[in-house]
Amino acid sequence: MDMRMLIFFVLIVLWTFCAAAQNERKVEPRNRIQARGLRLTFAANNTFMEVKKPKKKVIEVPDYETPVDDDQSPAAGKDADADLPTCLLCVCLTGSVYCEEVSPEMTTVPALPKETTYLYARFNKITKIGSKDFADIATLKRIDLTGNIISEIEDGAFSKLDQLEELTLAENRLIKLPMLPSKLTSLNANHNLLKTKGIKATIFKKLNKLAYLYLGDNELEAIPQLPESLHVVHLHNNNITTLTDETFCKGNDTHYIRYNMLEVRLDGNPLILAQHPNSFICLRSLPIGHYK
Repeated sequence: MDMRMLIFFVLIVLWTFCAAAQNERKVEPRNRIQARGLRLTFAANNTFMEVKKPKKKVIEVPDYETPVDDDQSPAAGKDADADLPTCLLCVCLTGSVYCEEVSPEMTTVPALPKETTYLYARFNKITKIGSKDFADIATLKRIDLTGNIISEIEDGAFSKLDQLEELTLAENRLIKLPMLPSKLTSLNANHNLLKTKGIKATIFKKLNKLAYLYLGDNELEAIPQLPESLHVVHLHNNNITTLTDETFCKGNDTHYIRYNMLEVRLDGNPLILAQHPNSFICLRSLPIGHYK
């Protein structure tokens, strides 16, 4: 009986070792497969990491705070860069430049984009207009410099502006006017210090398209020669003392009618209109305003 128990015990021990050995053989391939799978995954990951994405086009943004040499600037030599400072101070909108009440104070005419058509530089501290200020801006049609302290305009300042139609110089300190471009249709120089000796005799006579002339609140002693094209002329609040039959009409032609002239202002002058009855017979209406 003891022998049987011993043999049974030995068989159990052998069976246990055999089962353990079999299980170990089954596990090893699985581990090797898992290890191989890890290596494949790692290799696959390495392959994925090595794939490079296509490079995107990088657009460099200029740093305006860092000084850049003109020769190294990507836009060096282009006219647009020269216009940039003005358009930072002013407002530039498709041919129109607005420089009104600029801070810090604007004392000179700014450099303008070459395609500028309309310039509004009102209520600044501009003191002078030089002959080169508008020399390269042939597209200008309107200039408004109202409310500055301009006391001098060099001859030739507007001579190259073949397209200029409207010029406003009101509320400045001008004592004389320069030569004006031939296509001018409107000139406003109200509220200045203009004297008759500061205006050439034929400065307006040659302007065949001039329709609106405003010279009120100045120091004129006489009325300059006026073109036939005028519709409106304001000469109020000056020092005009004389008036002739030739000022507006043609004294030797009683049939002459000045059809274009629609409005004349002479009030505020030391002038008695009743003493010049023949000076207005060619006009379609008498001068407006309050007279003595």
